Amino acid sequence: MHILELRALRGPNYYSRYPAIYMRLDIAQLEDRPSDKVPGIAKQLEALIPTIHNHRCSVGEPGGFLQRVVGGTWAGHMVEHVAIELQNLVGFSVGYGKTVDSYDLGIYNVVYRYRDEASGIAAGEAAVEIVRKLYNGDDVDLGPIIDHLKSVRDANALGPSTGSIVSAAKARNIPASNLTEGTSYIQLGHGIRQRRFQATVTDASGIIGYSIADDKEWTKQILGDAGVPVPRGQVCHSFEDAQAAAEWIGWPVVTKPLSGNHGRGVTTDIASTEDLKAGYEAALARVRDDSGAVIVERYIKGEDHRLLVIGGKLVAAARRRPAHVTGDGTHTIQQLIDAENKDPRRGVGHENLLTQIHVDVQTHRMLEQAGYTLDTILPTGETAFLKSTANISTGGTATDLTDEVHPEVKFTMERIARLIGLDVIGIDLLAENLSLPLDQQSAGVVEVNAGPGFRMHMAPTHGSPRPVGEHVLNMLFPDPADDGRIPITAITGTNGKTTTTRLIAHILRQAGHSVGMGCTGTVEIDNNVILRGDYSGPAAAQAVLREPTVEHAVLEVARGGIMRRGLGFDECDVGVLLNIASDHLGERDINTLEELARCKTVVVDAVKKEGGYCVLNADDPLVMEHGTYWARGEIIYFSMNPENPELTEHLNNLGMVLTVKHGKIVLLRGKVTVEIVEVNDVPIAFEGHAPFNVQNAMAAAAAALAHGIEIDDVRAGLLTFHPTPAQMPGRTNYFEADGVKCLIDYGHNVPALIALEPLVNGLSTQRKIAVASAPGNRRDEDLAALGAQLAKMCDSVYIYETDSRGREVGETAKLIHHGAEQCGTAERVTIIMDEQEAVAKAFDEAVAGDLLVLLVDDIEGTTELLKGRSFPIQADLAKA
Repeated sequence: MHILELRALRGPNYYSRYPAIYMRLDIAQLEDRPSDKVPGIAKQLEALIPTIHNHRCSVGEPGGFLQRVVGGTWAGHMVEHVAIELQNLVGFSVGYGKTVDSYDLGIYNVVYRYRDEASGIAAGEAAVEIVRKLYNGDDVDLGPIIDHLKSVRDANALGPSTGSIVSAAKARNIPASNLTEGTSYIQLGHGIRQRRFQATVTDASGIIGYSIADDKEWTKQILGDAGVPVPRGQVCHSFEDAQAAAEWIGWPVVTKPLSGNHGRGVTTDIASTEDLKAGYEAALARVRDDSGAVIVERYIKGEDHRLLVIGGKLVAAARRRPAHVTGDGTHTIQQLIDAENKDPRRGVGHENLLTQIHVDVQTHRMLEQAGYTLDTILPTGETAFLKSTANISTGGTATDLTDEVHPEVKFTMERIARLIGLDVIGIDLLAENLSLPLDQQSAGVVEVNAGPGFRMHMAPTHGSPRPVGEHVLNMLFPDPADDGRIPITAITGTNGKTTTTRLIAHILRQAGHSVGMGCTGTVEIDNNVILRGDYSGPAAAQAVLREPTVEHAVLEVARGGIMRRGLGFDECDVGVLLNIASDHLGERDINTLEELARCKTVVVDAVKKEGGYCVLNADDPLVMEHGTYWARGEIIYFSMNPENPELTEHLNNLGMVLTVKHGKIVLLRGKVTVEIVEVNDVPIAFEGHAPFNVQNAMAAAAAALAHGIEIDDVRAGLLTFHPTPAQMPGRTNYFEADGVKCLIDYGHNVPALIALEPLVNGLSTQRKIAVASAPGNRRDEDLAALGAQLAKMCDSVYIYETDSRGREVGETAKLIHHGAEQCGTAERVTIIMDEQEAVAKAFDEAVAGDLLVLLVDDIEGTTELLKGRSFPIQADLAKA
């Protein structure tokens, strides 16, 4: 078995409405060996992974998949189920999968759900290796495989604190994405409604407050001046300063780095010069800036408490105790530590709810002070403390005390948050009891924390867990109905996608909205180009939805993007399906129009069920058959035929239809007719000579109406959108100069040329001269048909070649040339391989009254070439 392709489909895709891993698997060498030809393979698989018995498969009952293996199934199907179960074994609950054969013998497409992309891919690779060994009769050691998958999981997993916020967001259907790989920098929501946070620091956390929290002396000064009890202390820059400070403050003391966090470098209950030196050096080693400053302050006897304030409200309180073990009269302290570390809740760093206890210098010092060593057998019930600080990150434990906090203590904690200026703050308080006011006990605030950890509150060792992630989310999105999303319009079809995308974006901008648009050619934010290239896929969705100013996202979606990576978003508000015609057949196992239709309908299948709209072309039989079947939400049809019998029932049910009546684009709903605009007044319609653009205009108007845009704004948008390189680069750009007419368009397939033909005939009654090509990844017959259509439409054809896409250089041009000569009526068909040279030759041939039909790839290069001609160029073109 060989993996030919392995990648993540991020969002709805050809195979699933959910994110999935796609694997193209070559099992040609096993084509004559289904599983029933491998004795005992089902039993071996079940013995290796017992939980795979739960897989129902198509049988529909536990053990169903194993029944399929016994009866005979293909190795690719086995890989699918093993990849699913491996993910379950490392904590990801997944169940969906499918395996389908391809048009190539022995090649299968294996698809399965994932939760974490890296883990899903790793599970697929491991599954192939496991099934290969089972087929070969080799032994499989599952342990190292699971260990590897866990390491992949842990390397990519969010920490518990960040994860709690993301989980709360998902529960409210708020989209979440990691903005920087390998970090916890998260975006919740889209566009202008997004919020961002890193760990537990939000985009509203004050930078001054963050700086104060990072400087313990500054913190103490602010709180002390405000009457909050804080321990007496002094900043020291040498050990001699520390000695003097300890004498001044009075023993015992605490040492800590001036700039530090997570309790690192903190030593408490220091009662001697020798211990002071060790504590000073430990603190100095953890100073996070260049100050070299260490704080020495009074040691307050009392319990260590962490109080969490979010959005100005106290939401959780916990008593923390340092890492410790309790004796049983039998085991040594080291054995007790080892036993404690076997607690499944303990992990490395922040990966689990508790942290492994590591023996270090501080541990030995604590044991020595108590008269113990690691070999001491601790008496029953006696406790040995192993750390001087109670941080969870050093192995400490926590007991929830949220319901026991005195109102005056609560007020003080919330006041501290306001004084420091942080929306999420952890306050470290030494106190005897949280149930008493602070002035009635020995108590003091020793530290405040920006970006505090949530583990001790989410899953305390003792007491009730607190939903602190939900508190952060509710602070960021206070309206329970707010899902952080902006309206998304997705446009697909074989032809017209870019024009319709740009027109929808234009209408929305005319209506006063900030629009992010991605299409073939550019990504634009509020009419400003930020990226150039083919952005008709998920990369555009990512760029647009991350932009903080965008109110509406308008995204062109092409077949290639859907097949390679999925949509890149989970759902859209409006899905537009323009048409389905032969193009790119033969690529990525899309060989028939029905398969292409399923690919295109992914967009309308991703529309929201509640409040979503699908805009469908009622004049296209494939759209009516497949689009209507897969469409979600409410359907709006558009049609050039107001008497279209397919729409009678839809109108009777008060559905919306856009059509053309008496030369006007109108909206029909039931028996109501609303005039929108004269067709002849729509610039891209070319006074009706471009019926395909009339369809595009209706589709764009329907999408805008679905978003609640007023008809006056829709009309204004249609009237002010022109076929110029400035507004529609490379799409029906028309101008005249010295009597020569020129039409620039990107038509590269037969349906596009057929749609363009009425416009070509309407623009000139004299000679038509074409310059055209097509990418080499079209089928031979498609390239020949393109040549035939060109030769049918035009009197002279120049064929160039820029993108061979796997073919020999010149092969594509020859196939187009052959089709033109065999089936067309053109006077001349010439191959000139260089695009710009072909355009120049066409200009040399043209005389006044002729029409140049330039179906070019390099729009900007052609525009520059036109600027250099001796005849004047229209102002619109000159500005492009």
